[in-house]
Amino acid sequence: MNGMSDVRLALHSQELEAAQERTLSMPGETRWSLFRRRRHTRKALLTLTREQLLDVGLTAEQARHEGLKPFWRD
Repeated sequence: MNGMSDVRLALHSQELEAAQERTLSMPGETRWSLFRRRRHTRKALLTLTREQLLDVGLTAEQARHEGLKPFWRD
């Protein structure tokens, strides 16, 4: 590897760490608690009625798309 590649890898690594810290939005939240929260909220989206979805501003298709995403995906 040349020096430029090393710099790019270091910067990319820092960007990934910063993005991960932003994702863990609740104080003291671990990666696993984030995954549990995502799983819980996504499963809940699949059970909402059309009126409840309207209240939160989502269509049934949007809720289904988000609800079926794996917990590890942002």
